[in-house]
Amino acid sequence: MHFLVIQYTCLLVVILFIVMLAQKIRIAYPILLVVAGLPLGFVPFLRGIEIQPDLIFAIILPPLLYEAAWNTSWKDFWKWRRVISSFAFPVVILTSCVVAFVSFGLIPGFTLATGFLLGGIVSPPDAVSASAILKNVKVPKRFITIVEGESLMNDASSLVVFRFALAAVLTGSFVFHEAATDFVLVIVMGIVIGIVVALLFYAVHRWLPTSANIDVVLTFITPYAMYMAAEEFHFSGVLAVVSGGLFLSARRQQFLSNRSRLQGINVWEAVAFVLNGIVFILIGLEFPVIIKNLGPDVLVQAVKYSLIITGVLIVTRLVSTFGAVIVTIVMSKIITVADAHPGWKAPILFGWTGMRGVVSLAAALSIPLTLNSGEPFPNRDMILFITFTVILVTLVLQGLTLPALVKWINMPDPDLTLSLAQQRQLVRKKLSHLSLKILDEDYRDITKNNSMLNALKLRYSADMELLKDWDKDDTEARALEFYKDYRKVMARLLQEQRALLQTLNKKENISDDIIKQQMELLDLEEEKLRQYFEVE
Repeated sequence: MHFLVIQYTCLLVVILFIVMLAQKIRIAYPILLVVAGLPLGFVPFLRGIEIQPDLIFAIILPPLLYEAAWNTSWKDFWKWRRVISSFAFPVVILTSCVVAFVSFGLIPGFTLATGFLLGGIVSPPDAVSASAILKNVKVPKRFITIVEGESLMNDASSLVVFRFALAAVLTGSFVFHEAATDFVLVIVMGIVIGIVVALLFYAVHRWLPTSANIDVVLTFITPYAMYMAAEEFHFSGVLAVVSGGLFLSARRQQFLSNRSRLQGINVWEAVAFVLNGIVFILIGLEFPVIIKNLGPDVLVQAVKYSLIITGVLIVTRLVSTFGAVIVTIVMSKIITVADAHPGWKAPILFGWTGMRGVVSLAAALSIPLTLNSGEPFPNRDMILFITFTVILVTLVLQGLTLPALVKWINMPDPDLTLSLAQQRQLVRKKLSHLSLKILDEDYRDITKNNSMLNALKLRYSADMELLKDWDKDDTEARALEFYKDYRKVMARLLQEQRALLQTLNKKENISDDIIKQQMELLDLEEEKLRQYFEVE
């Protein structure tokens, strides 16, 4: 146990340096972590660190899914719900079927049930991979929403396909109508359980005397409670976490205090970063184990099968995206759709974001070593090798080429009638205008005699003065230049205030707690400055 702690500590240090290198060379860190994990897997000191399926599914996956759902806009998710649902369920099932029949006809010893097992494993794109890579490219907001929404939900449908295919291989029997009924039940009840558990935690947060620390701890318990409750009844734990996370995220202003929200964001970002780093480098570290189990005799054939299956996955996804465009155009004549004319650029980009990740490898590793009869599980090592190759090739090939593809296609954002900088300034202007209106109409008398309220009014008036240049025709560049100067001066003031606080902290008559409180306020002021005035 002591040695394992040392191993993981060293691994975390390695992850930090790899992520810093990825930021330096502007590559999405999941790609570099997987690639760097390949040679690290041969380092004797790191041997023994392997992906444990139970660890991924029960410990790492719930918080990662919850964090991703928490940061997903429910408004955008609902707007694009039809596209997201079509790729999360029908396209995953279609992909599983294509992979099943191709592998059945291609790989000796593969039955149709084994093919469906492989299809259920490799069919879902990875939510973490997609999010991390899309952060480094400039694409329309709707595109990011659809990709992240699909990646959140397709794990559930693929794992259900995997579950039924595994049962068919283990038992040797498969009844279609029973499987179809169970498929719907697993999905629907997973969503229901997720929302029920979310309601329980909503009540705890809102009506019990919690503090910021208690709220943050409860947010960590929540995804595990959702996942375990659903899995206990053999329903989809993934959909339980996603649905419950979306439900609570949309209502965070109602049951979390401002301090709980601020503290929770900082804690969750750090935890998600560590978990993401661990899972991606573990994929690379698993490579020597997979190679060893497969054996050198069939390695060349395994590489050939893996590349063919990877190509099938990429082509199937591209065909599905263009098929979805055709369906959307046809359905737009019958019902109202979010975008009746998707064009050709979005399908190409969307089709090229099918990076696979740790859920696929964890599912493959969860295949038992033997059948119910005690015989070795057929082609288990081949499935593992194909799964690993699919993850590696899609992450490296599609992840590295996606920025160039985005630049070449140059897809405009049809939803962005105002730039993000203009939207930010417009919102701030409306907030300042509302505050001044309330002060003038409801608190005019006490404002005159209250220096603090008068200073508050002057502050909002200053904000309006700062924002007024947006009303002119030719001043966006000029206004941004003003903001740069404003930010530069404010940053200098904050720096000098911190230096003064450090000096005051050396005096005996000033409490260290007071200094810390003022430092926190300056940190909040600097964060507000960064968010208000960051230039797109």
